[in-house]
Amino acid sequence: MGVQNAAALSAMKTNPKFIFFTDFDGTITLQDSNDYMTDNLGYGRERRRQLNIDCLEDKINFRDSFRDMMESVKNPYNECIQTLVDNIKLDPYFAGFFQWALANNIPVVVLSSGMEPVIKALLHALVGPDADKMEVLGNFVKARPGKSINEEGGWEIEFRHPESGFGHDKSVCLREYSSLPEDIRPTMFYAGDGVSDLSAARETDLLFAKKGHDLISYCARENVPFTVFEDWSTILEKCKEIVEGKCTVKDAAREGWEAYKAGAAGVKPENGAAAKPAAK
Repeated sequence: MGVQNAAALSAMKTNPKFIFFTDFDGTITLQDSNDYMTDNLGYGRERRRQLNIDCLEDKINFRDSFRDMMESVKNPYNECIQTLVDNIKLDPYFAGFFQWALANNIPVVVLSSGMEPVIKALLHALVGPDADKMEVLGNFVKARPGKSINEEGGWEIEFRHPESGFGHDKSVCLREYSSLPEDIRPTMFYAGDGVSDLSAARETDLLFAKKGHDLISYCARENVPFTVFEDWSTILEKCKEIVEGKCTVKDAAREGWEAYKAGAAGVKPENGAAAKPAAK
């Protein structure tokens, strides 16, 4: 991808020195809304979790596994959203991080493999009016032929990048920013937790991977630099250190690898794990 025009990128309007990109489900929220729908309204946790594992092991791509999960949910779409609003909780420290980011000209951009209408409804319910200050990029929802979206079996997912095995290839958006000229390119952060974040894992300056989740195993196996977070208080603390010049991105990535090797990242280190990833 060639060098981009910064004026065309929404998160560059205020000329930020840092941008925070983040997954939504299980990262900003305590639960994954799509997992919740599949487990409680669809075919259940056992098959859903097996598909997660199969995706991590490259036996199926994320797009096809996610479509399979969503097709098991037959409830009208408005009922699905209400169920999620009633049950999905925000990470208790995200609001504090978001207010700090707003005060420090650090745009927060949600890159999700979920569905934009669900994410926006949950953000408005959980964050309030300031949710409009977050850009949200995800997949879409459409009515099935001859049906209404709010009737039984009436909706289906429409992927942002249907040609991609990710459905929504988050790296496409990230590369628009990473290809900016060096003198204006911001430092790019990303936070995620699972298989939907694999396309984003290599594309930012510092990846925050959630403790005990699949993304850490992937990063360790593929030599992708990362640091570990437990909740958004961890992220806020580390971002403050970096923004204030007390810590570098390379230092943070080294800490993540050391935590993994010491068994402090919530996943068991693989025997014969590769050498420490080289930070960007």
